Amino acid sequence: MHVKTNDTVVVISGKDKGKKGKVLAAFPKTGRVTVEGVAVATKHQKARTAMQPGGIISKPMPIDASNVMIVCPKCGKATRVSRKVNAATNDAGKKVREMIRVCKKCGAEID
Repeated sequence: MHVKTNDTVVVISGKDKGKKGKVLAAFPKTGRVTVEGVAVATKHQKARTAMQPGGIISKPMPIDASNVMIVCPKCGKATRVSRKVNAATNDAGKKVREMIRVCKKCGAEID
């Protein structure tokens, strides 16, 4: 999945098109993400304890990950993500390969 938790994204389709927000949760098995301030549903909740009163609460619902694009932290534009292999050595001296997400517009690392 091209989106991870705490990424800043912009919605590119749907009723909330154009909104920016932070990814609260990512669900790779279903291909969905929850973004703050996007797809907010109201829910009638019953009071469970004295500390948690009942009432109408608003809750962000998951949307499909294909409907969001990552905003590059360097250039500030919505961009697609490419992956680059970064070869490094760990403490034991062994070579370690890791994938790094890279902005397709400016080439900056996103991770």
